Amino acid sequence: MTLKKARRLPLLAAAALAAATALAGPTAAPAQAAACNGYVGLTFDDGPSTNTTALLSALTRNGLRATMFNQGQYAAANPALVRAQVNAGMWVANHSYTHPHLTQLGQSQIESEISRTQQAIANAGGGTPVLFRPPYGETNATVKAAAAKYGLTQIIWDVDSQDWNNASTDAIVQAAARLTNGQVILMHDWSANTLAAVPRIAQGLAGRGLCAGKISPATGRAVAP
Repeated sequence: MTLKKARRLPLLAAAALAAATALAGPTAAPAQAAACNGYVGLTFDDGPSTNTTALLSALTRNGLRATMFNQGQYAAANPALVRAQVNAGMWVANHSYTHPHLTQLGQSQIESEISRTQQAIANAGGGTPVLFRPPYGETNATVKAAAAKYGLTQIIWDVDSQDWNNASTDAIVQAAARLTNGQVILMHDWSANTLAAVPRIAQGLAGRGLCAGKISPATGRAVAP
């Protein structure tokens, strides 16, 4: 091999590395962080369900994280799905055990609904929740006190997607478009229309410089993960 050729080899290797780096572009994390001018809370109630695996796949494919308000009875019956939520980077929260109208129950019954769900989620590998959403968004002083007893911050929502009311995919996407920095949207784990809306929700948020954040137990608002 001539000296000229020997000198060219490192230069060619460096050029190839530079070209590969240029093609790959910047890493996803810094690019995403630079684009976040605010954060919103995506929440999904009533899981885990037969739709959970597909929902988690859609969320992760589109770079979204969300808070999953699980029912205790379903967490107990499907512990693997609770673990899948955690492994996908989601936050797991408490949505009562059987989804009753809590404001119609006595204090001991309310506490049972909350405490059994805390235990079911922890047993399933979901950690100990710090957020609680009362079914139907129905609450009063007794419900709030019961949640606080178990170290839970009550979270309602700012925007209702109406997916529980058979809202179309277009309507769900339009609901998400109303979110502003710090706000929380209500969606449901089992809704096929919501599942279909996920890629468009992600696109809409990115277009407005908003990212999916976690919900702060201190303020109840969406913040940086």
